[in-house]
Amino acid sequence: MRIAIRRTIEVLREKQILHKLGVAVSIAVIAAACYVLYHILRGIDHDRVLDAMGQTEPTSIALAALFVAAGYFTLTFYDLFAVHAIGRDDVPYRVNALAAFTSYSIGHNVGASALTGGAVRYRIYSAWGLDAIDVAKVCFLAGLTFWLGNAAVLGLGVAYHPEAASAVDLLPPAVNRVLALLILAGLMVYVAWVSFKPRCVGRGSWTVTLPGGKLTLLQIAIGIVDLGFCALAMYVLTPDEPNVGFVVVAVIFVSATLLGFASHSPGGLGVFDAAMLVGLWQMDKEELLAGMLLFRLLYYIVPFVISVLVLAVREIVLGARLKRVPPLAEALKPKPVRGDPSPG
Repeated sequence: MRIAIRRTIEVLREKQILHKLGVAVSIAVIAAACYVLYHILRGIDHDRVLDAMGQTEPTSIALAALFVAAGYFTLTFYDLFAVHAIGRDDVPYRVNALAAFTSYSIGHNVGASALTGGAVRYRIYSAWGLDAIDVAKVCFLAGLTFWLGNAAVLGLGVAYHPEAASAVDLLPPAVNRVLALLILAGLMVYVAWVSFKPRCVGRGSWTVTLPGGKLTLLQIAIGIVDLGFCALAMYVLTPDEPNVGFVVVAVIFVSATLLGFASHSPGGLGVFDAAMLVGLWQMDKEELLAGMLLFRLLYYIVPFVISVLVLAVREIVLGARLKRVPPLAEALKPKPVRGDPSPG
């Protein structure tokens, strides 16, 4: 059975069926989002949206910014965990934090986060001796933490409040609850699978040893905390009335985030917004849109600007250090003895 599955996967890879299917899914998600946004936003009063943004309580914006900062702080543990998992305990936490913050904030905004985030990580980690394969392993393990956390939050949230997911996927609540329980069951099976003995994926030098049971639970906990902070940031920026509760907003937020990732559009632009507007249909559209714009400003734009500035300063500092190295090396070079024709 296992051999048949491997052969099937190899055939799909050779014919690039999985890649083509992924592109088709992305296009379908983006097209559906554009259709939904067109029908929802065509009657929007832009002045009301701007007024709602201006009338948002400063305390709410400050609290949302605090939750966003806490979320990005949690993201640093994605890289810390991944780098330790590949056996590079010598890399300091400050390097993990820099790589995680800049790679995620740039990847979120530029799109194709696996490529853009990987390139940023390589630029930072290569200075500490990590090669392209090591960085690829770090990206894989960090991504695994993200998806495990997403699955846990979505499974728990939808199992508790399936009606929230029904507003997005239009499936009956009973079906959503069954799907949520299947997700949670799949997580438990995965934790048990990696607990029995070391599990590896990949081939040759690309082989990655998956974290064991206890470490996988730690991965899930990190992902839950990260998404929890992000959902809280969105929650405090949504309209006060009607108060649908944090769980509803969290389930819809995670669902919208996953759809945004599936579309591969920068920051899930259009797809995330359409899912939020559909899921929170009972809220005033202008006020909800104002909250979403503020969230994008805090979670996407501000960290992106900070990351670009930090990386620019880092490159300038590294460039200045490299310019100092040749003169220093020349000064330490042994001088030729008088009468010796050799240059030393």
